[in-house]
Amino acid sequence: MIGAIIGDIAGSRFEFNNTRDYNFQLFHKDCSYTDDTICTVAVADAILRGISYEDSLTEWCRKYPHPMGGYGGKFAQWVKLNPGCRKAYDSFGNGAAMRVSPVAWAFNDSSEVMRNAMASAECTHNHQEGIIGAIATAELIFVYRESPMAGEFVNLIGGLYYGRDWENNLPRPGVFDETCQGCVPLAFHIIKQSSSFEDAIRKAVSYGGDSDTLAAIVGSIAEARWEIPIEMQKQAMNMLPRDMLKVVINFNQRFR
Repeated sequence: MIGAIIGDIAGSRFEFNNTRDYNFQLFHKDCSYTDDTICTVAVADAILRGISYEDSLTEWCRKYPHPMGGYGGKFAQWVKLNPGCRKAYDSFGNGAAMRVSPVAWAFNDSSEVMRNAMASAECTHNHQEGIIGAIATAELIFVYRESPMAGEFVNLIGGLYYGRDWENNLPRPGVFDETCQGCVPLAFHIIKQSSSFEDAIRKAVSYGGDSDTLAAIVGSIAEARWEIPIEMQKQAMNMLPRDMLKVVINFNQRFR
Protein backbone atom coordinates (compact mmCIF):
# COMPACT_ATOMS: atom_id res chain seq x y z
CA MET A 1 0.00 0.00 0.00
CA ILE A 2 3.02 2.29 0.13
CA GLY A 3 2.41 3.01 -3.56
CA ALA A 4 -0.98 4.53 -2.75
CA ILE A 5 0.57 6.60 0.05
CA ILE A 6 3.33 7.92 -2.22
CA GLY A 7 0.77 8.90 -4.86
CA ASP A 8 -1.40 10.62 -2.28
CA ILE A 9 1.47 12.63 -0.80
CA ALA A 10 2.93 13.59 -4.19
CA GLY A 11 -0.45 14.76 -5.47
CA SER A 12 -1.65 16.42 -2.26
CA ARG A 13 -0.52 19.98 -2.99
CA PHE A 14 -2.06 19.89 -6.46
CA GLU A 15 -5.56 18.63 -5.60
CA PHE A 16 -7.11 22.09 -5.83
CA ASN A 17 -4.26 23.71 -7.75
CA ASN A 18 -3.40 21.36 -10.60
CA THR A 19 -0.06 21.27 -12.38
CA ARG A 20 0.72 20.16 -15.91
CA ASP A 21 4.44 20.03 -15.14
CA TYR A 22 5.60 16.42 -15.37
CA ASN A 23 8.87 17.32 -13.62
CA PHE A 24 7.29 18.62 -10.41
CA GLN A 25 9.06 18.01 -7.09
CA LEU A 26 7.66 14.76 -5.69
CA PHE A 27 8.06 15.45 -1.97
CA HIS A 28 7.69 19.19 -1.57
CA LYS A 29 7.49 20.92 1.82
CA ASP A 30 3.83 21.70 1.06
CA CYS A 31 2.95 18.03 0.59
CA SER A 32 1.20 15.92 3.21
CA TYR A 33 -0.78 12.73 3.58
CA THR A 34 -4.52 13.26 3.08
CA ASP A 35 -7.72 11.34 3.78
CA ASP A 36 -6.59 8.88 1.08
CA THR A 37 -3.66 7.70 3.20
CA ILE A 38 -5.71 7.65 6.41
CA CYS A 39 -8.39 5.46 4.80
CA THR A 40 -5.81 3.15 3.20
CA VAL A 41 -4.12 2.70 6.57
CA ALA A 42 -7.52 2.03 8.13
CA VAL A 43 -8.23 -0.78 5.66
CA ALA A 44 -4.82 -2.31 6.36
CA ASP A 45 -5.34 -2.02 10.11
CA ALA A 46 -8.76 -3.67 9.89
CA ILE A 47 -7.11 -6.68 8.26
CA LEU A 48 -4.26 -6.78 10.78
CA ARG A 49 -6.57 -6.58 13.79
CA GLY A 50 -9.43 -8.65 12.40
CA ILE A 51 -12.04 -5.92 12.87
CA SER A 52 -14.62 -4.58 10.45
CA TYR A 53 -13.65 -2.10 7.78
CA GLU A 54 -16.39 0.19 9.07
CA ASP A 55 -15.03 0.23 12.62
CA SER A 56 -11.45 0.80 11.49
CA LEU A 57 -12.39 3.60 9.10
CA THR A 58 -14.37 5.47 11.74
CA GLU A 59 -11.64 4.96 14.36
CA TRP A 60 -8.84 6.30 12.16
CA CYS A 61 -10.83 9.16 10.63
CA ARG A 62 -12.00 10.32 14.05
CA LYS A 63 -8.40 10.20 15.21
CA TYR A 64 -7.38 12.41 12.26
CA PRO A 65 -10.44 14.65 11.74
CA HIS A 66 -8.77 17.43 9.76
CA PRO A 67 -6.37 16.04 7.13
CA MET A 68 -5.04 18.15 4.30
CA GLY A 69 -7.91 18.65 1.84
CA GLY A 70 -10.48 17.34 4.33
CA TYR A 71 -12.99 14.51 3.88
CA GLY A 72 -15.89 14.35 1.46
CA GLY A 73 -19.06 15.83 2.94
CA LYS A 74 -21.15 12.66 3.19
CA PHE A 75 -18.21 10.59 4.39
CA ALA A 76 -17.43 13.14 7.10
CA GLN A 77 -21.04 12.93 8.32
CA TRP A 78 -20.92 9.12 8.24
CA VAL A 79 -17.76 9.06 10.38
CA LYS A 80 -19.46 11.11 13.11
CA LEU A 81 -22.42 8.74 13.49
CA ASN A 82 -22.60 6.19 16.29
CA PRO A 83 -22.40 2.45 15.59
CA GLY A 84 -25.78 1.13 14.53
CA CYS A 85 -26.72 4.51 13.08
CA ARG A 86 -24.27 4.45 10.19
CA LYS A 87 -25.69 3.54 6.81
CA ALA A 88 -23.95 3.40 3.46
CA TYR A 89 -24.97 6.35 1.36
CA ASP A 90 -25.01 4.95 -2.19
CA SER A 91 -21.73 6.60 -3.14
CA PHE A 92 -19.84 5.86 -6.35
CA GLY A 93 -16.96 8.14 -5.41
CA ASN A 94 -13.36 7.19 -6.09
CA GLY A 95 -12.70 6.74 -2.36
CA ALA A 96 -13.75 3.11 -2.70
CA ALA A 97 -10.86 2.48 -5.09
CA MET A 98 -8.20 4.62 -3.43
CA ARG A 99 -8.36 2.78 -0.09
CA VAL A 100 -8.62 -0.83 -1.33
CA SER A 101 -4.99 -1.72 -2.07
CA PRO A 102 -4.18 -3.56 1.21
CA VAL A 103 -6.86 -6.10 0.35
CA ALA A 104 -4.97 -7.17 -2.79
CA TRP A 105 -1.83 -7.95 -0.77
CA ALA A 106 -3.42 -9.58 2.27
CA PHE A 107 -5.36 -12.36 0.54
CA ASN A 108 -3.96 -15.09 -1.66
CA ASP A 109 -7.12 -16.16 -3.44
CA SER A 110 -8.79 -13.97 -6.07
CA SER A 111 -12.27 -14.70 -4.70
CA GLU A 112 -11.19 -13.53 -1.23
CA VAL A 113 -9.69 -10.41 -2.76
CA MET A 114 -12.99 -9.66 -4.50
CA ARG A 115 -15.09 -10.33 -1.37
CA ASN A 116 -12.92 -8.12 0.79
CA ALA A 117 -12.72 -5.39 -1.83
CA MET A 118 -16.51 -5.35 -1.82
CA ALA A 119 -16.66 -5.32 1.97
CA SER A 120 -14.14 -2.48 2.23
CA ALA A 121 -16.24 -0.40 -0.14
CA GLU A 122 -19.85 -1.15 0.68
CA CYS A 123 -19.86 0.17 4.25
CA THR A 124 -19.95 3.61 2.60
CA HIS A 125 -19.75 3.22 -1.20
CA ASN A 126 -22.54 0.73 -1.82
CA HIS A 127 -23.50 2.03 -5.27
CA GLN A 128 -22.64 -0.61 -7.87
CA GLU A 129 -20.06 1.70 -9.48
CA GLY A 130 -18.33 2.22 -6.13
CA ILE A 131 -18.14 -1.52 -5.56
CA ILE A 132 -17.00 -2.17 -9.14
CA GLY A 133 -14.25 0.44 -8.78
CA ALA A 134 -12.92 -1.21 -5.63
CA ILE A 135 -13.05 -4.73 -7.06
CA ALA A 136 -11.49 -3.76 -10.41
CA THR A 137 -8.62 -1.94 -8.71
CA ALA A 138 -7.96 -4.75 -6.24
CA GLU A 139 -8.11 -7.38 -8.96
CA LEU A 140 -5.57 -5.57 -11.16
CA ILE A 141 -3.21 -5.14 -8.19
CA PHE A 142 -3.61 -8.84 -7.37
CA VAL A 143 -2.87 -9.88 -10.96
CA TYR A 144 0.27 -7.74 -11.09
CA ARG A 145 1.30 -8.96 -7.65
CA GLU A 146 1.23 -12.51 -9.00
CA SER A 147 2.76 -11.66 -12.39
CA PRO A 148 4.24 -8.13 -12.59
CA MET A 149 5.22 -8.43 -16.26
CA ALA A 150 1.72 -9.35 -17.44
CA GLY A 151 1.10 -5.88 -18.84
CA GLU A 152 -1.79 -6.93 -21.07
CA PHE A 153 -4.00 -7.63 -18.05
CA VAL A 154 -4.86 -3.95 -17.72
CA ASN A 155 -6.78 -4.25 -21.01
CA LEU A 156 -8.45 -7.45 -19.88
CA ILE A 157 -9.63 -6.12 -16.53
CA GLY A 158 -10.47 -2.69 -17.90
CA GLY A 159 -12.67 -4.32 -20.53
CA LEU A 160 -14.21 -6.77 -18.06
CA TYR A 161 -15.43 -4.07 -15.68
CA TYR A 162 -15.84 -1.03 -17.93
CA GLY A 163 -16.66 -2.46 -21.34
CA ARG A 164 -14.81 -3.04 -24.57
CA ASP A 165 -14.41 0.70 -25.17
CA TRP A 166 -13.21 1.45 -21.65
CA GLU A 167 -10.58 3.98 -22.80
CA ASN A 168 -12.90 5.99 -25.04
CA ASN A 169 -14.60 8.19 -22.43
CA LEU A 170 -11.86 9.12 -20.01
CA PRO A 171 -12.05 12.45 -18.14
CA ARG A 172 -10.17 15.17 -19.99
CA PRO A 173 -6.92 16.44 -18.44
CA GLY A 174 -7.68 18.78 -15.56
CA VAL A 175 -11.32 17.73 -15.18
CA PHE A 176 -12.10 17.06 -11.51
CA ASP A 177 -13.82 13.68 -11.67
CA GLU A 178 -14.32 12.09 -8.25
CA THR A 179 -16.27 9.07 -9.50
CA CYS A 180 -15.04 5.50 -9.66
CA GLN A 181 -16.36 5.12 -13.20
CA GLY A 182 -14.29 8.11 -14.30
CA CYS A 183 -11.19 7.78 -12.15
CA VAL A 184 -10.54 4.03 -12.21
CA PRO A 185 -10.46 3.63 -16.02
CA LEU A 186 -8.23 6.72 -16.16
CA ALA A 187 -5.88 5.15 -13.61
CA PHE A 188 -5.78 1.97 -15.71
CA HIS A 189 -5.02 4.04 -18.81
CA ILE A 190 -2.14 5.82 -17.06
CA ILE A 191 -0.69 2.49 -15.94
CA LYS A 192 -0.92 1.28 -19.53
CA GLN A 193 0.98 4.35 -20.76
CA SER A 194 3.70 4.27 -18.09
CA SER A 195 7.11 2.62 -17.95
CA SER A 196 7.99 2.71 -14.24
CA PHE A 197 6.53 3.49 -10.83
CA GLU A 198 7.82 7.06 -10.82
CA ASP A 199 6.67 7.64 -14.40
CA ALA A 200 3.17 6.50 -13.46
CA ILE A 201 3.01 8.83 -10.43
CA ARG A 202 4.24 11.79 -12.47
CA LYS A 203 1.76 11.10 -15.27
CA ALA A 204 -1.11 10.81 -12.78
CA VAL A 205 -0.35 14.02 -10.87
CA SER A 206 0.34 16.09 -13.99
CA TYR A 207 -2.90 14.85 -15.60
CA GLY A 208 -4.73 17.11 -13.16
CA GLY A 209 -8.21 16.81 -11.74
CA ASP A 210 -8.47 14.99 -8.41
CA SER A 211 -4.71 14.65 -8.44
CA ASP A 212 -4.02 13.09 -5.05
CA THR A 213 -6.69 10.40 -5.31
CA LEU A 214 -5.92 9.61 -8.94
CA ALA A 215 -2.24 9.29 -8.03
CA ALA A 216 -3.12 7.13 -5.01
CA ILE A 217 -5.03 4.68 -7.21
CA VAL A 218 -2.32 4.72 -9.87
CA GLY A 219 0.37 4.32 -7.21
CA SER A 220 -1.41 1.37 -5.63
CA ILE A 221 -1.42 -0.47 -8.96
CA ALA A 222 2.06 0.67 -9.98
CA GLU A 223 3.49 -0.75 -6.74
CA ALA A 224 2.54 -4.24 -7.92
CA ARG A 225 3.58 -3.58 -11.52
CA TRP A 226 7.05 -2.08 -10.94
CA GLU A 227 9.64 -1.77 -8.19
CA ILE A 228 9.38 1.36 -6.06
CA PRO A 229 12.72 3.16 -5.58
CA ILE A 230 13.86 2.75 -1.98
CA GLU A 231 14.50 6.47 -1.56
CA MET A 232 10.90 7.27 -2.53
CA GLN A 233 9.64 4.79 0.03
CA LYS A 234 11.82 6.32 2.73
CA GLN A 235 10.72 9.87 1.95
CA ALA A 236 7.04 8.93 2.09
CA MET A 237 7.41 6.92 5.30
CA ASN A 238 9.18 9.87 6.94
CA MET A 239 6.07 12.00 6.31
CA LEU A 240 3.72 9.67 8.21
CA PRO A 241 2.79 9.91 11.90
CA ARG A 242 4.22 7.14 14.05
CA ASP A 243 0.94 5.22 14.42
CA MET A 244 0.38 5.11 10.66
CA LEU A 245 3.98 4.12 10.09
CA LYS A 246 3.57 1.26 12.54
CA VAL A 247 0.59 -0.10 10.58
CA VAL A 248 2.48 0.11 7.28
CA ILE A 249 5.51 -1.68 8.72
CA ASN A 250 3.45 -4.39 10.43
CA PHE A 251 1.38 -4.93 7.30
CA ASN A 252 4.43 -5.26 5.09
CA GLN A 253 6.11 -7.65 7.51
CA ARG A 254 3.04 -9.87 7.59
CA PHE A 255 1.89 -9.80 3.99
CA ARG A 256 4.83 -8.86 1.74
